[in-house]
Amino acid sequence: DTYLADNFGRKGSMFQAWGNNGVPLASGSCQESRNNFFSFFTPPRWEVDKLGLPPTRQNDWDFERWVKHARFADVTKLQADQPHFYFQAGVDKEERYQPYSQWNFISRDLPSFSARDATFFQFVPEEQKGIQCRFGERGVTAATHYDGGRNMVAMIQGAKRYILSPPDQCPKLGIVTQRGNPVYRHSLLNFGHMQYDKTPPLESQWLQRSASAQSVETVLKAGEVLYIPSHWFHYITSLQKSAQCNVRSGIDREGTPEHGGLQSVTEDCDPLRDAV
Repeated sequence: DTYLADNFGRKGSMFQAWGNNGVPLASGSCQESRNNFFSFFTPPRWEVDKLGLPPTRQNDWDFERWVKHARFADVTKLQADQPHFYFQAGVDKEERYQPYSQWNFISRDLPSFSARDATFFQFVPEEQKGIQCRFGERGVTAATHYDGGRNMVAMIQGAKRYILSPPDQCPKLGIVTQRGNPVYRHSLLNFGHMQYDKTPPLESQWLQRSASAQSVETVLKAGEVLYIPSHWFHYITSLQKSAQCNVRSGIDREGTPEHGGLQSVTEDCDPLRDAV
């Protein structure tokens, strides 16, 4: 934790470009939610008058403050209806083409992710989308979504539960398919509400429908890597304070006859198909 705090920079040093070890500081930011549910959205497209408050907001916590709360969440077994915090960081895809002296610690510590040539973790290096790192506290849940790039996810600390569904299950998962929508490629369904007695009728109907989607689950632990094919849906819950980094490169548009591909999450993703 101290190593990470030093390399992200503490609040008083956030405007410094270099750490005390001579390595460029990595940039990171913290999101907060009124509960444990986090969904990606495009802020400029979120209309509060029509949609209400957005699912999350940015705050000014540095990594050091975030990690203190993450420890608190572990010790107290923070309940799902309490505010949760999610620290995120990334490396631009162009950094690996810069001199090594300009690489931050993420690129340096994950050479297989930041390599310019193909590795076991990078399928098409020239289409690499950068490195994304997510630091979740107990209970933090990322909404169901898909990514176009072939995704390699490495768990560095802690553990996360992944629920994966193939592309052809799109109509059952409440995925938003309109490109202009602020939550495009994502669903706002919170599977944690399946047992709630006071779930609104429409949400309850969708949750019942999503329960019939073909899925597989796994718990990814420190030292393990998970491959998520293009357009496969994933719903992720952090089981404890965790650190995970992933790299995406190359898109498999065809998918497979058994599970579908790009077409399954676009023109074939009709929510009225097989409606209950």
